Amino acid sequence: MAETHDARQCDAAVSHAFSVLGKRWNGMILDVLGAGELSFSGLRRAVAGISDAVLSDRLSELSDAGLVARRVEPGPPVAVTYALTEAGCRLVPILTQLGEWADGNLTRR
Repeated sequence: MAETHDARQCDAAVSHAFSVLGKRWNGMILDVLGAGELSFSGLRRAVAGISDAVLSDRLSELSDAGLVARRVEPGPPVAVTYALTEAGCRLVPILTQLGEWADGNLTRR
């Protein structure tokens, strides 16, 4: 029995994914965290050009989306680290494939 395809459902899912992943910096943050957990300052250094306010906003959004987890280690000094959740880790190979596709198929400006 063949499965039916509901284009509206697919479009909604893709649209939802890009509403999170398509925001400036989110892909870079996820890519950097794919290599392992980092502190806020470590992330700021790894994602060149991002401001503290934008990084904070993006981390909150990615956390709300279930892709990034924030861990606070009591001090002194208090240490805060960020890491990918299980869902975020499952996204890493997709981001890698997307990057490979872009390298082979999109013209750079």
